[in-house]
Amino acid sequence: MLHSYSGIRYAILEESAFRQELTLAAILIPVAAIVPVSAVERLLLIGSVLLVLIVELLNSSVEAAIDRISLEKHELSKRAKDFGSAAVLMALCLCGLTWLLLVGPLLLARLG
Repeated sequence: MLHSYSGIRYAILEESAFRQELTLAAILIPVAAIVPVSAVERLLLIGSVLLVLIVELLNSSVEAAIDRISLEKHELSKRAKDFGSAAVLMALCLCGLTWLLLVGPLLLARLG
């Protein structure tokens, strides 16, 4: 548990992307708690946000390990970092699509 706390603390202090996504989570999770959807839909909304944070932590760990090995530019190092970045992008797209499909119609109904 202490190692997990240390990892989250370090991510907050040192990783700007994690801080940005954590800010997004601080907004979206309370919204998911109050939006009128089913329990399963609420779980999907919150889960998609948490997935972004999880993937970002894994991406940051890959980047740290690559940088620990060598700061020299190497094609395999670049590829590993690009894969991690692509995983974060896919998690963000999934999150956005989930929110669009579940909350979008509610917003349109209220506006229309």
